[in-house]
Amino acid sequence: MQVTAIVKNSAAGHEVIVRTGNSAQPLSVPPKVSGKGSAINGGEFLMLALATCYCNDLYREAERLAVPIEGVEVEASAEFSGVGLAATNITYRATVSSSASSAAVAQLLRETDAVAEIHNTVRAGVPVELVWG
Repeated sequence: MQVTAIVKNSAAGHEVIVRTGNSAQPLSVPPKVSGKGSAINGGEFLMLALATCYCNDLYREAERLAVPIEGVEVEASAEFSGVGLAATNITYRATVSSSASSAAVAQLLRETDAVAEIHNTVRAGVPVELVWG
């Protein structure tokens, strides 16, 4: 399954579209006040990707492990020290509201961490390539 994100920005407007396979949907992302780019930066989107991935995967893995979930909160953060420098100190935490035992929730958290695709992509340091045209 291919996942794609498109940002179109000009003086005429700002548009963000995400697509998984053949399913595309717009995202409401405001432009910068100047109109030049997105008001939300890439680091914020990267942390959102980590938090969203883990949240969604918690529900998927909870179903597999038969752990009931009433709610989830995930917070991801990183430090960016300067222009062109990679993020450091990437961390995340999750809170799961569940009637299951604390041991079952801890197992869910660990197993989800092991299979969270965005986390595993960042951990693997996958190359990113600029394609011209």
